[in-house]
Amino acid sequence: MSTVTTLMVPGMTCGHCVSAVTTELETVAGIENISIELRKGAESEVTVFSDNPLEEAALRAAIDEAGYEVASLTVDEKGQSTEAEAEGRAQLAGEDLGLVAADAPGKASGGCGCGNCNCK
Repeated sequence: MSTVTTLMVPGMTCGHCVSAVTTELETVAGIENISIELRKGAESEVTVFSDNPLEEAALRAAIDEAGYEVASLTVDEKGQSTEAEAEGRAQLAGEDLGLVAADAPGKASGGCGCGNCNCK
């Protein structure tokens, strides 16, 4: 069985935000892959792939540690791998990082919560 957990996270504005969230989520036991769709001015979609369901508290704590909140969380348990899961695994391997870090730090307006850039 595989599990896809989707967290909606507001306030992420740049590649450093994505990096901060990814780094913290990688500390959660059981995560196989992480995919983030950065959406400036809206909630970014953070998708976590695992073989089994993950502890919601651990996921929320990791997002909090990165400097963000979880606006919503959904879990989809599946019996087989999907195309989206395969794409997520490719992103973890570093094959598609341009999608999430398209804008250079410092160009965003309003600042972000990652503390790693000059978005302010």
